[in-house]
Amino acid sequence: MKWRMIPLTALFFVLCRCGGLAEQPSAKPLVVPFETLPSGHMAVQIRVNGKGPYRVLFDTGAPINLLNNQLARETALLKNAPTSLVPLLGTIAEVHVKKLQVGNAEAADQPAIVMDHPLVELMARKRGPLYGIVGYPFFARYRMTIDYQAQTLTFVPNGYKPANVLRSLEATLLQLMTAGDPTPKVLSPAAQWGLTARKNVNDDEAGVDIQEVLAGSAAAEAGLKAGDRLLTIDGRWTDSLTDLYDIASHLKPGVTVPLGIKRANKEIALKIKLRVGL
Repeated sequence: MKWRMIPLTALFFVLCRCGGLAEQPSAKPLVVPFETLPSGHMAVQIRVNGKGPYRVLFDTGAPINLLNNQLARETALLKNAPTSLVPLLGTIAEVHVKKLQVGNAEAADQPAIVMDHPLVELMARKRGPLYGIVGYPFFARYRMTIDYQAQTLTFVPNGYKPANVLRSLEATLLQLMTAGDPTPKVLSPAAQWGLTARKNVNDDEAGVDIQEVLAGSAAAEAGLKAGDRLLTIDGRWTDSLTDLYDIASHLKPGVTVPLGIKRANKEIALKIKLRVGL
């Protein structure tokens, strides 16, 4: 697989996080034709919320879906979406695609960035219309086989629902901007936990530090204490504040989840029941 373009996607690559997974052994394979461009990229035909077709790049190295302004206008993706204008890039916005179809394969609830990426626009002038890129949020939902000789992609739904990469980006940027800031941050992305956490920028050890546990909170009721090292939530490692935010963002009020902590060099298992409020 060749991936020689679009530095923007390289910024996002490390931000792809894990979502839920459910087995679907009887899923039917879906075969989608693709076009091989002289650059080695694959181009496919897509429909956005039933409109199209639109020719885009299909790239297994791209962790986001990126759609240009023309497609966004024609499919009304920018309606009610907060936007900004950037010279040479046109309107930039984060949008939600209700249904994205690649051939006869489709996925619902797809996040995307609207932007006229200069390199995609340059390729379009040389190789014919290109309206963007389909990436990780779509293909991660399938087990995929590429046949370069037949120029076909075969998709088998796998039940996997990847987390929103854009949310992970925001959390990572927040962490980078606040690295070294001694002020702890309250963790409450979906349900109330009642704790603050921090991790120093040079800290390479597993887990994050619990800085404070609020009295009467879910964290206090679970037995967490300031100074504990939070290692896992619901069996998943929390090696950074980004991990912590990403995992917590999927957990809703009322659920009880296991925690793994280290206290006085001893690993302890606890359970926390999340709340709507403190």
